[in-house]
Amino acid sequence: MSDRAALLKGIRAWLVFFVLGLVLSGATAFPLVHELRWTEDLLRALSAPEFVPALTEWIEHVRQGLDTVDAEYPFVLYGTDWLAFAHLVIAVAFYGPYRDPVRNIWVVEFGMIACAGIVPLALICGPVRGIPFWWTVIDMSFGVFGVVPPYVVRKKIKRLEALTANARLVPAT
Repeated sequence: MSDRAALLKGIRAWLVFFVLGLVLSGATAFPLVHELRWTEDLLRALSAPEFVPALTEWIEHVRQGLDTVDAEYPFVLYGTDWLAFAHLVIAVAFYGPYRDPVRNIWVVEFGMIACAGIVPLALICGPVRGIPFWWTVIDMSFGVFGVVPPYVVRKKIKRLEALTANARLVPAT
């Protein structure tokens, strides 16, 4: 396999991994009410209240809030539907770099910027919304760890770009 083909294969594999993460995080924003009930049931089945009471209490508190919103103000959950949709739309944008990585590197850089933006958003909005700091750290981890795939992809695209440029400079024999 040529260097170019190997780079392209690596770029595409990382992009698929990243897109799957976006799709999963988006898809899980639709059934929040049910997910929280399942999570609470699972935590109780695992005896989590004994070992991580703060987590169990937080999940119960969030589930109660979502139950109330779902029962009395279901239109508020429409916002999480849009959150889910946004994840799916952003995932579709990564088809561009999958097809032509060098020309569409800007999409990857956009993804990196979005990941970086998670940290200040969580640090500002978390306290404003009464989110426990330890949960804010979990939220920030999506940006910290989420930036890894686009960072790796960007490095590989830059190498691919250099290979392509060098191939144009070297005359065929």
